[in-house]
Amino acid sequence: MSPTQKRAVLALVPTAAVAAAALVGTVGGPAQADTDSLRLHEQSLAASGTAAPLQSGNVTSVGSFPGQAGISGCFLRTAPILVTSGADSLQVWNVSKPAAPRLVGTLPDALFENEAMNCGERRTSTGTQRFALIGVDSVQASPDDPQHVNVGGNELIVVDVTRPSDPTIRSRTPGLTSTHTVACADRDCSYAYSAGDSGSGTFSVFDLRHLDKPREVDGKPGKAGLQAFSSPTAGHKWNFDNAGYGTHTGFDGASIWDVRKPARPRLVTTTGAAGKGNDPRYPGWNDFILHNSFRPNATAFRPDATPSFAHGNVLLVTEEDYEQVDCSKAGSFQTWWVKRLDGTPGAIRPLDKVELSDLGSYPLPVGGFCSSHWFDFRPGGLVAAGFYGGGTQVLDVRNPRDIKPYGHSVWGGSEVWDAMWAPVYKDGRQTGRKTSYVYSIDLVRGLDVSRVALPGTTAARSAASTPAAPAGGRVPGAPLGLVGAALVSAALLRVAARKAGQRNAEIPVSA
Repeated sequence: MSPTQKRAVLALVPTAAVAAAALVGTVGGPAQADTDSLRLHEQSLAASGTAAPLQSGNVTSVGSFPGQAGISGCFLRTAPILVTSGADSLQVWNVSKPAAPRLVGTLPDALFENEAMNCGERRTSTGTQRFALIGVDSVQASPDDPQHVNVGGNELIVVDVTRPSDPTIRSRTPGLTSTHTVACADRDCSYAYSAGDSGSGTFSVFDLRHLDKPREVDGKPGKAGLQAFSSPTAGHKWNFDNAGYGTHTGFDGASIWDVRKPARPRLVTTTGAAGKGNDPRYPGWNDFILHNSFRPNATAFRPDATPSFAHGNVLLVTEEDYEQVDCSKAGSFQTWWVKRLDGTPGAIRPLDKVELSDLGSYPLPVGGFCSSHWFDFRPGGLVAAGFYGGGTQVLDVRNPRDIKPYGHSVWGGSEVWDAMWAPVYKDGRQTGRKTSYVYSIDLVRGLDVSRVALPGTTAARSAASTPAAPAGGRVPGAPLGLVGAALVSAALLRVAARKAGQRNAEIPVSA
């Protein structure tokens, strides 16, 4: 990064701080203001050129809910509640009717960038506590906690959402490493892991057993001072499966860890040279960063078995490269074969990948990002994925060696950061099944809800006979704007830090 670039990036920090301070001083009660604002946004969208999406015949738009510069979200397990995070607020939604989510609470929050929303829940003697984790990447301020304004990041914030109508900041703690994302490491969210720093090859573990007093865990108790934990793939996102393993994705690929003792994670294996983007047999598998992951049916894992979801040995991954504007290279969706979890080095092998241009049944965005981003897996083999200006893409991964397009929904001038299947709730609790509704969290549009005709249903057979939108063509991309500029700037800082930093510790597993 040149001195001119660095000055331009650092110039954003005081600007963000001023905006945050202004928010603290001016934002009042959210209830009626939210309702009025939503109505104005809905009227504006209805009158604009973005009122009709380009959709495949098996995807139908059922509702748009603007009012937030949306980035990510999470569903609660023990209540039909969705929590979304944006650059301007944290919002709480009642999703008991998945086709018609209802906004019930808002925490005004100037924030960049809680890129991965994580929800936590635990039973106590006084009832179930529900909360969300916010990772501060560069700046944060809220009128709910006016004495704290963060400029510089590296902080975890716990937001109490037990009363959905009144989300409040409960506690916060600094971290030694980047909190670009923060993720619950166990079912009760007693511990959480940070994205970490690629330059130093480290990440933070937070002890959340006492929600009012979170603290960072010492990664090297025998060494003087508080120390972070070492990782060969720091640092972007941790994703945890139901078998006691966590996957850490980052600049150097992905690594799988045994986290059954979450305060003492143990490295198991990595994606090797292919995950680093250094294997000539697999060009384009990591041109920038492996972004996030998920291993379905992990408890059924069988070592050396044929890759399939039935065997719990397929790792789903998005590779992000939003600096690339060529949609044939801008960031792919991938499948990997997890051969072994016995400490064998490089035991995660590539299977298949698709770029946005490979999906081929939608117009490509112009002037906007088109990388893959957050995704969600639906049991049965469909993935809903956000592709920024490429909209929401539904992928058929039933054969992990041959990823196929299934459906799409693309709005002009939007940026889909996150796409999730709404869960099925019964008696207020998740059942483990998912509905046919996809929630798309959009930086420009807020929240969009679509219904997908699932394979084998009458609706899917009917949709198959409906002509899709013509292949090729173009749709306008969303303007980069201040948030987009901050996103790129933050990425440049992380890349510069990565190049300049030196690893603090060697990991005893081959890359």
